[in-house]
Amino acid sequence: MTKGEETRQFILEKAAPIFNTKGIAATSMSDIMEATKLSKGSMYVHFENKEVLACAAVDHNMKILSSKLENKVNSGSTSQEKLFAYIDFFSNPLASPVTGGCPLLNFGTEADDTNPIVKEKVNNAIKRGQQLLTSIIEKGITDGEFKSEWNAAEFATMLFAMLEGGHLMSRVSGSNDKMKVITQALKKIIIQNSI
Repeated sequence: MTKGEETRQFILEKAAPIFNTKGIAATSMSDIMEATKLSKGSMYVHFENKEVLACAAVDHNMKILSSKLENKVNSGSTSQEKLFAYIDFFSNPLASPVTGGCPLLNFGTEADDTNPIVKEKVNNAIKRGQQLLTSIIEKGITDGEFKSEWNAAEFATMLFAMLEGGHLMSRVSGSNDKMKVITQALKKIIIQNSI
């Protein structure tokens, strides 16, 4: 990395958790300047405006989430273990793997009516998540691990929506009680569809 690339990465690493915690609209360039100890001029050398930085921060947060999730899912050797690992990864929203909580939920909620670029980024990440789940189930069906009549895409949508809903409920209530109910219910469905 060049010095300029290092500085850009430094700004991004400091800014990403702030945007994910406070939101795009509530985060000011002053917040980022305070976190980085850089001047406004230095900031604008690397990011032409707050929107460009916010989009890069969304990407950065999604990349962190995706990388950590991929490592967790890949720790499973069977399709059932991979699905359980996926669920377990999201099972404690109060100790989120990304500072500030789930970036899909945070940025998606904020951007749905206000920021079409971020909305599309979140939508694409949701699609990738559902495709990952669908492919795990389909492989399990092919391998004779799951029942052949199990609708992989349908369950992937349900699993994804239930975990995101549970994340919201847990973060707002300050308790993981509802998420425990959700994760147990999802695992029960997976077991019921196992051979």
